Amino acid sequence: MRNPRNVALGIVLFVIIMGVWEAGVRLLAVPMFILPAPSAVFVALYRGVSSGLYITHLKITFIATVLGFALGSALAFALGIAIALNRTVEYYLYPYVVMFQSLPKIALAPLVVVWFGLGLPSKVINAALVAFFPLMVNTIVGLRSAEEDRVNLMRSLKAIEGQIFWMLRLPSALPFIMAGLEVAMVFALIGAIVAEFIGAEAGLGMLIQSMNFTMDVSGQFSVLLILSVVGLILNRAIVAIRRRVLFWDVSVKANSGAAPIKGESV
Repeated sequence: MRNPRNVALGIVLFVIIMGVWEAGVRLLAVPMFILPAPSAVFVALYRGVSSGLYITHLKITFIATVLGFALGSALAFALGIAIALNRTVEYYLYPYVVMFQSLPKIALAPLVVVWFGLGLPSKVINAALVAFFPLMVNTIVGLRSAEEDRVNLMRSLKAIEGQIFWMLRLPSALPFIMAGLEVAMVFALIGAIVAEFIGAEAGLGMLIQSMNFTMDVSGQFSVLLILSVVGLILNRAIVAIRRRVLFWDVSVKANSGAAPIKGESV
């Protein structure tokens, strides 16, 4: 999929979409405050980047996203292990986790800002809350996906629970965990932006809000473009890690284009 021909076709498709958008806006005389032309968006992007304004706010949003992702993932992984391996913990704790997850995070964000202030901590906490649940569920499902026959076989060989976890349950759960990390990373970015919408001193979310007050729609589109690129880069980073960690997984081999080895046994 990454050969020069496909890359060229992707670029051509992008140019066509931008051309149709530009022509449609100009021919239909769409007002700038409703839908700006791509040329105006790229001009606003150039001005924001060249002045350093976008870079400054991007750094803050990026740091909040990564820290929130790390915090949410650590909590999700720890709680997922506890729930998956202990029925008592699942019985008493999991309903509360589901109830908390059912609450809309946009409603919790103002409380988070009140409790932790307008700085970085509130963004990190909100990003962690949004990223937490998908990874926790995937961790639970993954740890329970280990075949019971294999678990019983290891127990018959006098393996302790720690050995079963590290040698069987965790390797079986890694595809689920990595899939959960992909979702959690994107959710962490959304959580950080939501916190900046509610109340923040800096960040791309705050910048969008300020542009909304001044009716700078071209600037808003340029910031949204930056956010989409950042989300794609973060997702590609997790995918690259997944390919490194799960080089043995069938789905990773298929996506990487590796040819299956005939006669290979599991």
